[in-house]
Amino acid sequence: MAQLWGGRFTKETDKLVYRFNASVSFDQKFFKQDIEGSIAHVVMLAKQGILTGEEKDLILKGLTGIRKDVEEGRLEITEEYEDIHSFVEANLIDRIGETGKKLHTGRSRNDQVALDMRLYIRLEVLAVDELVKELLGTLLHLMEENVETYMPGFTHLQKAQPVTLAHHIGAYFEMFKRDRSRLKDIYHRMNYCPLGAGALAGTTYPLDRNYTASLLGFEGPTLNSMDSVSDRDYVIEFLSALSTIMMHLSRFCEEIIIWNSNEYRFVEIDDAYSTGSSIMPQKKNPDIAELIRGKTGRVYGALTSLLTTMKGIPLAYNKDMQEDKELTFDAIDTVKGCLALFEGMIRTMKFNKDIMEKSAMMGFTNATDAADYLVGRGVPFRDAHGMIGRMVLYCIEKHCSIEDLSIEELKDISPVIEEDFYDAVSLRTCVEKRLTVGAPGAEAMRRVIAAQKEYLSGSWQDEDAIEIPG
Repeated sequence: MAQLWGGRFTKETDKLVYRFNASVSFDQKFFKQDIEGSIAHVVMLAKQGILTGEEKDLILKGLTGIRKDVEEGRLEITEEYEDIHSFVEANLIDRIGETGKKLHTGRSRNDQVALDMRLYIRLEVLAVDELVKELLGTLLHLMEENVETYMPGFTHLQKAQPVTLAHHIGAYFEMFKRDRSRLKDIYHRMNYCPLGAGALAGTTYPLDRNYTASLLGFEGPTLNSMDSVSDRDYVIEFLSALSTIMMHLSRFCEEIIIWNSNEYRFVEIDDAYSTGSSIMPQKKNPDIAELIRGKTGRVYGALTSLLTTMKGIPLAYNKDMQEDKELTFDAIDTVKGCLALFEGMIRTMKFNKDIMEKSAMMGFTNATDAADYLVGRGVPFRDAHGMIGRMVLYCIEKHCSIEDLSIEELKDISPVIEEDFYDAVSLRTCVEKRLTVGAPGAEAMRRVIAAQKEYLSGSWQDEDAIEIPG
């Protein structure tokens, strides 16, 4: 097929070169965006008197007809076309004749593809945000149900202090909430229209770029035509945000994998999100969690690839930038799939609350509170720390918890200990007396949950800052 740019050339492109150069196999994802941008461009051209009203109506009829035929399967986007822009324009000319050749007036494929990419990414930012918001709703529900579900908190994968499941999940709520904030920030920064920038230096036609931008829902036109066609910062930012989302999912999946092990048994993953072994009939594997963890590297790779592609490109447009698409599309699809699967997995997962609580008790997570008890009775902290250390060692030798020791055994370690020690080091007391904002105490958690519920009920335009009563 003759290219739309073939006038300068005296012979056809080598077939291997043509296939290497072509992008229609992947940029056909832009089909709707290309039509949408073309419609806005034509409406603006007519408003400016560059096209007549009759020409505008004929071109719009042709464009909407192409869109309908593709959507309903009567017209196929094939690889005989170099890119999606060539497909649309060639089919328009076939349908309406010479008037179709006026579609490209006042624009270049450079600003056209820049527009299509922005329109596409803008929609995908909203789609990812909606999935993150749905996940946050599931996490909030789990938090509400587990304000008094005790479990060990960890540092260095060692049991440290008692917390609640609500508090633990709340940490991930904060992570994914920050992810939404990043998506919102990206959306507003990228929401400017490059159409009208031409190849790199604008155009001599009297375009109304503000009008085109408003038709397409942008906040305004971009302000430098060279940057307009060569900017892919917003794609890099989006891939960075997607990578951070995957990092958060991967961290959570790692914990679920550990919690699902025979040694922990904190959770049981629903059969719908597990697989078995082809040889070992007893196995129930956390494959979805493992795959999400593994696919994180795939998304990181897309970010690294585009950063590497862009690092040496001089102004303005260069063909290298065609490499911004395939890996970006793959990363978006990967993240959306992982978010949906993770939400279903955690929503259907069973938490073994008794095992969690027993693990916290047997892990001496109340040792710090036991030391604080001694300090409250006049023992210097360094001495108290040593006494409780000996107490823990004694319990390890006896295979028991601190609470299992008799009052006589306790007094042998420190004579200041009285019967109220048992209440002071109980899991409930250890957790409930931590009431500062952000702590795991039930009252503190309920205040945070109320604030998070208000956050989720707001619109995307609301401020991220939330107030915690009290």
